[in-house]
Amino acid sequence: MQRRKFSREFKLEAVRMVRDRGVTIAQASRDLDVHANVLRKWVRELAADPGHPFPVTVR
Repeated sequence: MQRRKFSREFKLEAVRMVRDRGVTIAQASRDLDVHANVLRKWVRELAADPGHPFPVTVR
């Protein structure tokens, strides 16, 4: 089974649901079909570096 990959835009919108709209992490994770711990990580990453969140990696 492969890992799911999410776009930068998806991550930003998911974090906005929690931070700006007041949706709980539990509810947002259910709505988006993402594990709550993954969403928490995205929230922390954006808080740590709001200028450059979720950099695109080149393989």
